[in-house]
Amino acid sequence: MTARNAFYAQSGGVTAVINATACGLIQAARRHPDRIGKVFAGRDGIIGALTEDLIDTSCESDAAIAALRHTPGGAFGSCRYKLKGIDQHRAQYERLIEVFRAHDIGYFFYNGGNDSMDTAWKVSQIAGALGYPLTCVGIPKTVDNDLPHTDCCPGFGSVAKYVATSIREAGYDVASMARTSTKIFVLEVMGRHAGWITAACGLASEGAGEPPHILLFPEIPFEPERFLARVDECVRRYGYCTVAVSEGLCDAGGRLIADSGSRDAFGHAQLGGVGQVVAQLIKDKLGHKYHWALADYLQRSARHLASRTDVEQAYALGVAAVDLALQGKNAVMATIRRLADAPYRWEIGEAPLAEVANVERKMPREFISDDGFHITAACRTYLQPLIDGEDPPPYRNGLPDYVRMRGSAVKKKLGTYTI
Repeated sequence: MTARNAFYAQSGGVTAVINATACGLIQAARRHPDRIGKVFAGRDGIIGALTEDLIDTSCESDAAIAALRHTPGGAFGSCRYKLKGIDQHRAQYERLIEVFRAHDIGYFFYNGGNDSMDTAWKVSQIAGALGYPLTCVGIPKTVDNDLPHTDCCPGFGSVAKYVATSIREAGYDVASMARTSTKIFVLEVMGRHAGWITAACGLASEGAGEPPHILLFPEIPFEPERFLARVDECVRRYGYCTVAVSEGLCDAGGRLIADSGSRDAFGHAQLGGVGQVVAQLIKDKLGHKYHWALADYLQRSARHLASRTDVEQAYALGVAAVDLALQGKNAVMATIRRLADAPYRWEIGEAPLAEVANVERKMPREFISDDGFHITAACRTYLQPLIDGEDPPPYRNGLPDYVRMRGSAVKKKLGTYTI
């Protein structure tokens, strides 16, 4: 069997461990030179495939590829670019196959979230329709932890560890000053429709009165009066109150509390600022001085505080993607299967892309307390192993020592293409 080349791309918002997946995939591919020729990476995700802007990863040293395991961000560039429907935009898909054909690409690995799995599924469909031999494998990645058919999503465990640590530390800060200064601290975290990251903040509260005192989930409609009553109760009982809130918090009518009115490249509402809205509400109604923080990119890029479980799973899924492809598995996503909670045991699985594409897994109601303001014991059991273990990067001159790829371009063979 003649070795064919592979195409790998990173998509959507990056994570602290997406490069660990790239590391696992490239290292695994290099162990099969008889089956896989070169691994080409798309510069800036799927855009690199459309514009024939490919990176030859064979030009990167083994040491550089190994260093990807502890480097955050997207080493080859990512993008928010959603391919439209095949029927309406067939030429775009035909362009992808044209690029793959020109560079003898027989394996397509797409590393991303819900929209990315939809892209991988559509590419597998068009390849089949055009009679082009292409094996398509999706690799999960999303800090939102909202992909179905997998126990968790790489990137989430490290974000969970970061936000739980951050709100615990901020809670100690506020508690020490509450008598004469700030009594309210609000941390806004990512989570458009699913409150997994907000739930992770709840891990910091292991006893009565420990922060965070209140969690606001997108799955639970926001009721201002009930919320304010709980804040007031916390301040009277503990002297201060800490709150974690999902960016996608909605009111009873389903309207986003902090919808800026703009949209991203995937058509999603641009969010941000709900933390300030909630904090100001407390100030206006209860009169308490507040501080609020937006975790933003810090939560998803904090490789220095990555979960060892997360790093190991991200790497293993990269290796598994190659194994699945070499087994001839097409139009599937590599997954994590939980075998036990304590001690946590897991294995690699797979799921059809058709069942994953554009499906969001929200927080189950049994993971949220009856009053809607915190997590349950069942949720804590699920979350705890995902943040376990430390895997710090190497340090140089007091700072994390990360790697940057050379990014050697593959010579183009086709004409210019404009997206």
